[in-house]
Amino acid sequence: MPRITGIWAGIWIWGIALGVLTLCRLIMAAWVPLTPDEAYYRIWALAPATGYLDHPPLVALWIRAGLALFGDTALGVRAMGPVSALAGTVFLALTAHDWLKARARMGGEEAALTPDAGMVRTGLLLNGTVALGVGTLIMTPDTPLLFFMALLVWSLGRVCLAGQGTGWLLAGLAAGLGFESKYTAVLPVGGVLVWLLLTGAGRAWLKTVWPWAGGGVALLCAAPVIGWNAAHGWVSFLKQGGRTSDWHPAKMLTYFGELLGGQVGLASPGVFVFFLGGVWLLWRQKDSFSRLLLLMIAIPVLVFVQHAFGARVQANWPVVLYPALAVAAVLPVWRGAVASSLLGMALVLVIVMQAIFAPVTLSPHFDMTLRQMGGWQDFARTVAGHTPPSSMLIADEYGLAAELSFYAPLGRPVMAVEPRWMLFDLPRAACGEGYLIRSHRRHDQPDATHFIVLDEEPSLVRQRHGVVADTYSVFHVQMRCDATGHARDAVTLP
Repeated sequence: MPRITGIWAGIWIWGIALGVLTLCRLIMAAWVPLTPDEAYYRIWALAPATGYLDHPPLVALWIRAGLALFGDTALGVRAMGPVSALAGTVFLALTAHDWLKARARMGGEEAALTPDAGMVRTGLLLNGTVALGVGTLIMTPDTPLLFFMALLVWSLGRVCLAGQGTGWLLAGLAAGLGFESKYTAVLPVGGVLVWLLLTGAGRAWLKTVWPWAGGGVALLCAAPVIGWNAAHGWVSFLKQGGRTSDWHPAKMLTYFGELLGGQVGLASPGVFVFFLGGVWLLWRQKDSFSRLLLLMIAIPVLVFVQHAFGARVQANWPVVLYPALAVAAVLPVWRGAVASSLLGMALVLVIVMQAIFAPVTLSPHFDMTLRQMGGWQDFARTVAGHTPPSSMLIADEYGLAAELSFYAPLGRPVMAVEPRWMLFDLPRAACGEGYLIRSHRRHDQPDATHFIVLDEEPSLVRQRHGVVADTYSVFHVQMRCDATGHARDAVTLP
């Protein structure tokens, strides 16, 4: 059997290791507290729609599938993360195998790395990224996005390496559902369009029906979120597209530093070097699949670099490139892939241990796990215990409202107040009294258009192992009513 290091005895051992890794991720996913965004996406899953203000709806379907299997639990919210990462890894490993096999037939320069070894390296490097490791434990729109981008790379590999026209149909499916996961999916798809127009191999395909049929499949898959936006004033497209108006050229060096540092951190340092090496060596390749991979990477990179000239590029945005980068990373025949991957996995384990056990005491300013995950279950119980039984718990910040909905004692009603909730198919909240919970970080008073403050209760803290994550004011309030007699901009959360 092929070997790449003394640790890996063969492909079958790699498969067992991947299965064990998936099982470990499922266990950790059940253990780590939900972040506010995850709790918010859980509400999406419980209020199905073809679109939402913040993102397309696939993350909600991912969560809904997990809830059907494991109930309304943290594991239920996250279960599809490890499972889809496993499936995506297999797709990319098969792509690397087919690519190296085709290159060997053509006398490529990568003879030192066998197709079987390439399978293992791709799987190792992809799973050695901090982004994927954390993304299998924290459910975000990037979770389904990564799976569908892996499927896109594999299907395009079948097109370029095996000449399968039907691969375009699967590519269209992956592109459309990737768009239904997160709008950044259009960036690598843009690379595919450039390849079709500017390369001989691409133009040859345009003379057939297959890429046109694949484009039709993509549009069909993307139609639900486009239709939802059309029916809701294009709010989601405007929200995401509105980021381009945040323009501060004076901070250009800061934004470029954040972009580079964020990718070194999310890829993990060793894997980042392999990614860079893979992209560099793609320039030297002449086969159609190499050029396609290069364009799928280069077009998004150009967009992110252009954006960084005057606005912040969120560290997770370039994660859309990781499937293509993981395949390209088989080109450098360097040693150290296993060590680089294990380093990334170790960094993820450190994050998980800090989130659960907090062995290192840090302030919430420096400890993201404390700020995002620390003490929510105890805090929800504390809030319930310090307010009259059955009284309404109210939050005017979506993450806090979602966390209270998930962790509050069963049967305790939670009201969410914010205009965004009017886009959800959730029960409108009745006008009445309740207890408004607000973070001290808000630095303002309750909005008088929504609340009449009757009294202020003692503040409460959210803490983990004695370290305060945040402090919250508690107001006894009367809700203001709208013309229908309901509380203004308010819904009752499931």
